[in-house]
Parts: sequence; C-alpha cells; structure tokens
Amino acid sequence: MERKEYQYLYKIDSPDDLKQVPRNDLAVVCNELRDFIIEEVSRNPGHLGSNLGSVELTVALHYVFNTPYDRIVWDVGHQAYGHKILTGRRDQFHTNRKMGGICGFPSIFESEYDAFGVGHASTSISAALGMSIASLIKKEDNRRIVAVIGDGSMTGGLAFEGLNNTSMDKNDLLIILNDNQMAIDPVHGGITQYLVDMTMSPAYNKFRYTTYKVLRRMGLMSDNAKKKVQQLGNALKATLTRQSNIFEGLNIRYFGPVDGHDVENLVKVLEQIKDFKGPKVLHCITTKGKGYTPAENAATEWHAPGHFDPASGTRKKGPDVPSAPLFQNVFGETLLELARQNDKIIGITPAMPSGCSMNIMQREIPERVYDVGIAEAHSVTFSAGLAKEGMVPFCNVYSSFMQRAYDSVIHDVALQKLNVIMCLDRAGLVGSDGATHHGAFDLAYMRCIPNLTIAAPRNEHELRNLMYTVQKKNYGPFVIRYPRGKGFLIDWRNEMQEVEIGKGECLKQGEKLAVLTVGVMANAALDAIKVIEEDSPVRIGLYDMKFVKPLDQNMLTEVAESYTHILTIEDGTVNGGFGSAVLEFLAEKGYQHKVRRMGIPDRFIEHGTPEELYAEIGLDKVGITRSILDFLK
Repeated sequence: MERKEYQYLYKIDSPDDLKQVPRNDLAVVCNELRDFIIEEVSRNPGHLGSNLGSVELTVALHYVFNTPYDRIVWDVGHQAYGHKILTGRRDQFHTNRKMGGICGFPSIFESEYDAFGVGHASTSISAALGMSIASLIKKEDNRRIVAVIGDGSMTGGLAFEGLNNTSMDKNDLLIILNDNQMAIDPVHGGITQYLVDMTMSPAYNKFRYTTYKVLRRMGLMSDNAKKKVQQLGNALKATLTRQSNIFEGLNIRYFGPVDGHDVENLVKVLEQIKDFKGPKVLHCITTKGKGYTPAENAATEWHAPGHFDPASGTRKKGPDVPSAPLFQNVFGETLLELARQNDKIIGITPAMPSGCSMNIMQREIPERVYDVGIAEAHSVTFSAGLAKEGMVPFCNVYSSFMQRAYDSVIHDVALQKLNVIMCLDRAGLVGSDGATHHGAFDLAYMRCIPNLTIAAPRNEHELRNLMYTVQKKNYGPFVIRYPRGKGFLIDWRNEMQEVEIGKGECLKQGEKLAVLTVGVMANAALDAIKVIEEDSPVRIGLYDMKFVKPLDQNMLTEVAESYTHILTIEDGTVNGGFGSAVLEFLAEKGYQHKVRRMGIPDRFIEHGTPEELYAEIGLDKVGITRSILDFLK
C-alpha cells in the first residue's frame, strides 16, 4: 500500500526527534498523527476513539518531558497509540494487536518508553506514585513522574486509594486527568458530574503560586505554614468559585480545566508546572474520537469499531449470511426476556453495558439496570446488598476483570450465601487484547471458594437454560462463565428449561478413552473425535460435565468404572482448574487411571486472534486430535 506523505511524522523516531519540531508546528504533528492512527486502525482494528482524543496530550508530554528517563504511566492503555508511534514503533504499528506484533497496550517488555504495563483500569496513580517515591529515595531530583488517567478510570476504587496515598506521602507526582466523560460507554456517577462541573481561576492559581514564592524567599514558608496557606487558599477558592475541589481538599495542587486539544497551550502549561514540588493534577478536557466526525458523533460505537472506510466513515461488515449470535447478545436478550417475567431481576455491570449487551435490557427497563462505572468490586458487593433484600441480581463482569473483585466474591457473596448470579463474559482466550484480558483463571480462582456453584454452558441453549434456572429460586452464589465471540446455533432462542444443578451429560459413549470437557470445549472435542473415528475403529467417549463445582460425582464414578484413559479439556488454566478437580476426585476415590489434562498452559498468553492462540496452545480441533492420538498410543 502506498505510503502517505507527511511533513514531520516519518521523521520522528523518538521524542528527541519530536523536540526538533518548531513549537508552532506541533499542531501539524498532531494532525498527521491523528490521520496515521485513523488509517492504520481502519485496516487493522483496535481502539480508536480514546487514542484520537489523546493526540495533543501525547505530543505535549513527549515534547516537554525527557522520556524515557522521565516516566509516563498510561492508565488502561486505550490512550497510548500515539505514544507508541512517537517512541520508535511507527513502522511496526501495522502489527498492533496481531500475533507476534506489538501489544495493543503499553508493555515494559516491549519498550523502555513504556514505563509500566497496563490493560486494567485505574492503576496509573498507584504505580506512578511508587515510582515518584522511589525517585525521591534514590535522590533522583531531576526525574519527573507523570500518571495519565482517564477514559472512565477515575471511577475505579484503586484510583482513589492512589490519590489518598498521594496526599499523605512526600512526592512530586504529576497526575494528568484526561477527562472525556467516557469509558467504552458514557460514564455515570457523581465523580463524573463533579468533573464536568469543576471550574478554576487561572488568576487565582498564579496569585497563590507567586505568593508562595515570595513567602519562601522571606523565610516565612515552613512546611507547617505551607499547609495552613494551602488550606486557606482552598477555602478562598471554594468560596470564589462556589465549588469545593476534591484534589485540593486532599492537598494535591489542582490546575485546570484546560483544553486538551490546544497543543501549544498544553506545552506551555506543562513547562510551567513540571518542576513544582509536591503532588499536582492537571485537568484536561478532551473529546473521545476528536478530529474524526463519525467517532465524535458515536463514541461508544467507535471505541473499537473494527474495519472501516476512513473516507466515508462506513464500518465494514462481513457477508450477510445466517450465523450464530454472539454469546454476549444471547445473554442480553435472555436477561431482558427473563426480566419481563421476573420483576426481581436487576442487571449490574461495571462500565460494560454495550460490551456485555446489558444495554438491551437497559433500553427497555432502565430503572432495573445499573452501570456502576469501572468498579468491579463495588459491582459485586452492590449485588450482594440487592440479594440480601430479596432481589435477583445478574452481575456481569468480564472474567479477567472479576479478578479485581475477588475479595468481594469471597466475603460479601460466598461467605453469606447470597443469591448473586455472577456472569463471567470473555472467559477463555479473548484474542487481540492479549494477556491482560484473557479469561484464563476464573475456574481456578473460583473453584476454591466455598458455597459457590460454577457452571459453563457449551452453547447458547445451555446458557439460556442456566439463566432461566438460577432466577427461579435461590441457589446461592452462582457463576456462569462463557466465551467472547459467536456461539454455535443459528436457531438459538429455545424454549428454556430448568437444568439439574451439578449434573453432567454424556454426549457420546466410547471405549478405553473418555474425554471430559466443560463449557464450549465440548464442541472442539466432538469435532476432533469425529475426525479420529472416521479413519479408525476406536470409539471415544465424550462427557460434558457442565459444572466444575459441584462435580457430577456419579458421572465421574461411571467414567472411572468404564474407561482406562481420561482426558480433560478446558479453556482455563490447566493448573488448579477443571482437570485438577477431576484428578482430585480420582485420587481421593483410589482410582489409578491414565489421566491427561489439556488447558491453557502455565504462562501468560499474548495477543493474536482466538483461532491463532487456541491453535498455538493445542486447544483447537487439530491440537485436540493430535493429543488424543498421542494419548492412545
């Protein structure tokens, strides 16, 4: 493909090159960078809207600060494409999120400019504070630390924990609040409205800083006196602006709001405040999708739009042929269907109403759907409170993100045996988002918790049947996990039926070898068995266990008495998951079978398409076929 001509962008291979650009031409660099991102993401899908909104901020930061010596910690990583392009990865950017290519998020293993690895939200302040304090301890007085937080991340509890610690300990951290009032969907809650309403007086800030310098020169500004002046100033400012300031209430110096798309002014402001001592916040107002009209007008749809035509803004779709629905859409449609019948059903999601398709219920019954923002632990404990008072909460959290709510699952739900239905979307390998987003660990980390029931449907009918079953009566804490992407059934809207808790299903009788699966792995296993049996007299048994906890012990006993070889297959970590549970059962009952476990290996899996990744670890039809034949030798 013919390469576009740019005045500056192809000459910038590092921030040092960027610094050679005249300040009054930085807007040209921003336009070129934005155009480059649009062109690349149109061909190679990724996160678009957030990265377009952070272009000017990215250019200003690398223009002013001495990276990589100075540290810039990006929150989530949805904002960091421009950062990657300006720090030596422009010519590799076409490999972004592809198997073997660069990661879609900052990674300390990829570049010295990526100061901290990210992928989950609300971590930047805490990580950057640690770096700031480390620099002070090592007496690196000239090293500056910047945390860039936004894209909804300020609603996360960890961000507030970091702010609290920042206010207590000596540090010179600069926090950039990239405020676009969005995560994937519009951000809800008091903190968002607070940021929207916040105002400041530039003259007041300049006056206060000038006064501070004068008093310092006069020897009248001790640390104790400084705190008193800050408190007086905060009170004066609150009176003048008729609004208190949460940051200055924590004794964190506040600047802003400023226009996050005025790159020359951003450079000026950053140069003015970068050497101020003590913690400080620069509040930048940005627009998600800035500079590309389709993305500005429909920020949620253009968060990660897939392939599109950059000239027309038309999103490209596959061929219009009948296909199975996305698992998330089956969840969303089924939840609405059940909620119409059961007025106790409540939907809860931490900032993922469109991602998990809870927006389907939200559109029709908005008063019974709660988007609590990026706050996974809160979503679980909030659900526990609803359940305690007799409601039936369906709390939908991505498998990887549920790791952030683990304590809430144990203490607030399981310990109290509360009827919270936790639906874990994106279980298994999710693809191009990579290691931070794969749902590899939920079977292992949930299985050890008392009072929990854990189920994994193999297809859309099973998902609907499970959802129908758990809302009919109180089964206590219940986990339903299912993968990202399309299911298997075009005709997916079945007449829902109750299922027996803890009961598996024999899909196929066999001899010698029994394959035990949980969840969607039953489908790949069945395909592999068909291939083997077409060319061999061997007959292989296949059992969909459906439940990891409780295990169907009657079925396991039947398998142990009828077969000599047992193969377990799961799309979760092989250590501690479903296969381990089967091994524990066999050992406790005194069986001595040949057992082999298949699952996600004991390493972090990087990015690629799900098909590529499952093939790489041997969990596709070809890999399972190979493993079965090898096991039968």
